[in-house]
Order: sequence, then structure tokens, then C-alpha cells
Amino acid sequence: MRKFVLSIVVILFGFSLTSVSLIKKEGLKAKASYFAQFFQKPEEFNSDISISKQLINAFFKKYPDLKRYESGVYKLYESRKYHVIWYDSNDKLIGFSQLLYFKINQLQEEGVETKMEYQEIIDGIFDSNATLKSLSQTETEIMLSTMYVFYMQKVFLGIDAGKLQGMGWFLPKKEIAYEQLLDSLLQNPELLNFDEKHQLSQYYKLRAALKKYREIEKKGDWKTIEYDSTIQFYKPFDNSKTISQIRERLFVLGDLSKDSKSAVYDDELMQGVLRFKKRNGYLINYFISPWQIKQMNLPIQKYIRKIMINMERCRWIDPKLTDTSEYIVINIPSYKLIYKKDGKTLLESNVLVGQNMMETVIFSGYISSIVFSPYWNVPQSIIDNELKYAMERDKNYLESHNMEWNNGKVRQKPGPKNALGLVKFVFPNTNSIYLHDTPAKALFDLEYRAYSHGCINMDKAKELAFLILKDDPDWPVENINKAMQGEKETTCVLKNKIPLHITYFTAWVDNEDVLHFYDDVYGRDPQLAYFLFK
Repeated sequence: MRKFVLSIVVILFGFSLTSVSLIKKEGLKAKASYFAQFFQKPEEFNSDISISKQLINAFFKKYPDLKRYESGVYKLYESRKYHVIWYDSNDKLIGFSQLLYFKINQLQEEGVETKMEYQEIIDGIFDSNATLKSLSQTETEIMLSTMYVFYMQKVFLGIDAGKLQGMGWFLPKKEIAYEQLLDSLLQNPELLNFDEKHQLSQYYKLRAALKKYREIEKKGDWKTIEYDSTIQFYKPFDNSKTISQIRERLFVLGDLSKDSKSAVYDDELMQGVLRFKKRNGYLINYFISPWQIKQMNLPIQKYIRKIMINMERCRWIDPKLTDTSEYIVINIPSYKLIYKKDGKTLLESNVLVGQNMMETVIFSGYISSIVFSPYWNVPQSIIDNELKYAMERDKNYLESHNMEWNNGKVRQKPGPKNALGLVKFVFPNTNSIYLHDTPAKALFDLEYRAYSHGCINMDKAKELAFLILKDDPDWPVENINKAMQGEKETTCVLKNKIPLHITYFTAWVDNEDVLHFYDDVYGRDPQLAYFLFK
């Protein structure tokens, strides 16, 4: 019986997996067609079954392993004045309960490796042949509500907010009102599969990537690439078995549209190598080093888990965070800044981030002003740990670096060699972090770019200033250029503050649906993996 129920739901829900694209083509009519099976009319919720605080309390005493979901269950019933949720007027389970049960049994597709407590008892609700004693109607009702809260926590919310700061994550944690979302789901079951109001759109892109990588794993297409470690690198027009194996791997990953089986490093493979390197944050060239092949040979399970780890990070972020006409996002592992306005990407820039022990903080803020030709007020920690030793060795150190004492502090005067460059973007925060220009342009050509003292140095700072002030009549291009001549510090207070989000994603799908992997520069993935897979 259980297999029959699941097969029916699989067939029905299979349509939902393609519903997003279909809805775009056929509108609400297509959506209504696919999900009519699970739509519940208000008049169907008139069961004679009663729920009370006493019954809920007794339920969680009987099933203590579910205690963590108790508060969420209470909120559900309080909002509904203790009316039943999962039974119709004929005291039959509503169709949506089957859909939810199906999703619980497919948690791996959502990047979740866990099983709900008392799963065998839950199976018995949908399997008339179950050997375990069936639940009473009230226990079934509360168990299904608990199952709903469990699913919301695992798929829509992720790990507890209290653990995030311990992992250095200070972006505001998403909050969901279970009871309100349930009302929406009962009216539109498709939201259980695709809901950009409550789930970051990136989550669904990573979910599709997870499916692809699991299919590769299942087919056994992840074959070891044999290579000679004494060869410095493989280059265009080389001929070897290794080249043919690399070609096969890039075809499996989608970096090549076909596998010619050729062992020659030809023009076709060159283009595939460039795409592969861009996706993995490598320097863009045609050389393939033994180290890069070693990375290719990592078990596919490591890449699968990396996708799952970043799906978890998506669960923490409220989609409203980017629901603004203008914002800036910086992803630390990719060393990239993206400036978006009116739904369009206006600028992408390489950045430098904080080095180990001076890591750039993950948080949100607002750019409130732009400072042209800024002074650099040297932090006391840098004075104590670096400058004082430099001044002991060289009495003219401050003068030679265009620095001066100012009220007992050291500051660097404006100019082209100023550590902040010719412009900085101020977003008030307790960590003394700025987004700014830098004279050290050569560092942007490196693959590893964690060299700052915690601030974010950007390659295209001048271009960002031009774009932000493009429509400000007080700041035409000539005024900006004059202010950036390095002679005098000038501040421009923005008329509209710009949201800025500093994030940490080691796997990301771009606007062209291309999956990128980045080095875990701060070693954050293993800590999160412990909570997810322990």
C-alpha cells in the first residue's frame, strides 16, 4: 500500500519538477492543472476530530524524541484555534498530507541527509499493511503537524540560528511563520517544491546541480584521471592518455558538448579547459597542472557534499535581502563583487579579502557615503604589530610612506600610494571594515587573493563610484575625477543608502546556470559539514 501511495505521488509530483518552466509558458492554468490533486478547499476542513493543549502535551510525552518540534506544533494549532489540519469533513486525510509524506521520503533531493524520528510509525499512517500498531486519529493529526514542522526546519530554515555566529555568520537569519506558510501551501502545493518568497532562488539552482552530480555518481562516469606527476603541466598540442581522460571528464561535467576521444590537446579541448578553470576559480590559461588534475580526481562525493553545504547556507538567507532595486554582494571564496540595480548586473569586480587571523566578516550593512582621496587611519593593531617595528628599523619610515602622526595616531595622507587607494565606500560596522580601492593592482592577477587586514579591496573601485553616482547631478564625472586626484579628502553622503551583503559560498550557480566551485579559503565547510552530516 505504501509503495502504491508513493508511486501515485511520484507521478503527480514529477510534473511539479518541470512546473516552473511550464508556468512561465502557460501561466496559472498549467500550475492549477498539475496541483489540483492536492488543492484543499476551505470547506473541506470541517472534521469533528478535536485537538487540545492537553492532547498535544500528551503526544510529546509519548514521543519524546520529537520534543524539539513541540513549540512549532503549538503555534500551528494556536493560529488555527486548535482546529484539525490534516483531516477533511469526512475524517479522511487530505491529499496534501501524501505530498508532504512523499517529500519527507525524498529529503536527499533537498540536500538533507537525515531521517525523521519514528519514521516507521509515520510509514504506518500511509500503509494499511504496516506491522506497527496504527495511531489514533488525534495522534495521527499531531504527528503530521510534527512532520510538517520537521520538514520546514530541515528544508526551509536549516540549522539553529544560535550556531551561526559561532561559525562566523552574521547575516540576518531568515525567519518563517510555519502557520502562515502552511496556509499558502494548502492553497498552492507547488510552493512545497519551488517558493522564491521563502527560499533563495540560488537554493533551487544548487538543487538542480545536486541532481546532476548524483546522476554522474550513479552512472559511474567519475573515472580516475591518470597523470605523470613529474610533468610540470600539460599544454596545447600535447598527446597523451591523460589528455583523453581529461576530455572525457570535461564532457561529463558539461564543459565540452561532446567527447571526441582524441588524446591530442586540440582547440576544442582548449575551450573546455577555459570553461572548467573559470568555474573553479583558477587562473584562466591553457595549462593543466598535476595539482589541478589531483583536484579533478577528488571523489565526486566531496563535490556532492559541497553542493549540499551551500544549499544549507541558502536556507539561512531571507530572499527579501536582495529584494531591493539596488544592492552589492561580495562572495569571499570567489573573490568577487557584484553590483546589481533594477535586476541587472552593472558591475563585476575582483576583490582582495582578509587573510587568515584577519578574516573578512560575513554580515550585511549599508553603504552610506563615498570618500574620495581618503586618509587611512592606521588601526592600533597594525601600529603595534607592524609599524612600530618598521619605525625602529627606519626613522624615516612614516615620511617615506606618506604617513603622519595625528592626535596620537598614525594616518596615511591622501595620494595614489595610499593603502585605501583613491576612493573608499563607507558602511558603518563594528569591525572597522571598508570597501576600497588599492594601489596593489598586481594582486588581482593572483589565484589566491586573501591578503588584506580584513577590509575588501576592489579592482574596479573607480568604476563603482561612477555607477553609484551616475544619476546624481551634484557628482558629474568631472567632479568625481577631480575628487580622486589624491590632494584632499572629500566625502559624498549618498542620498539613498545601498545594501551591501558579504557572503560565503564555496559553490554557486551563475545566471547562465553554470556551477562554480571555489576554494574554502577560511576553512568553513568542514565545520558546517559536522553539523549536517555527523
